[in-house]
Amino acid sequence: MVASSKISGNQSRKMKSMSRLYAVQALFQMEHSSVSVDRVCEEFLEFRFGDNDQDLRFIDGNQKLFKNLVSNAVKFQAAIDQMTDKALVDKWPIDRIDPTLRALFRVAGAEMKGSDTPSKVIISEYLTISEAFYPDGKETKFVNAVLDFMAKDANPADF
Repeated sequence: MVASSKISGNQSRKMKSMSRLYAVQALFQMEHSSVSVDRVCEEFLEFRFGDNDQDLRFIDGNQKLFKNLVSNAVKFQAAIDQMTDKALVDKWPIDRIDPTLRALFRVAGAEMKGSDTPSKVIISEYLTISEAFYPDGKETKFVNAVLDFMAKDANPADF
């Protein structure tokens, strides 16, 4: 990992963005393989953060942000799920939506509740992540609406 004194502002933003993506992937993995928070964090930090895998270079991430997002998403899952459920239609609670979207909403909710990052930045970051998983754009519009509602609920002063 590059020493923090040598990281440019642009590189720092890229690392934070990758940490958010990795956190969504980690929550998805946890749900599908029943691994613990500690184990999934260990795996991601060992095999994803700046590592090479079959000629692919994984972009380094902000390890502290990654760990905080994953652990807070798990620690505060019930409160985050309630916040997400308020944004969803009554007949579609969070347990019925796509597991990738569920992971995305949980990580975004953890960041909304546990950081000083402005809500609009959080929404923008997770919209970009949703575009990576759903390039046709339909789900991204849904993500935008849900995250906007969640952000207004979690951080009304940002609006």
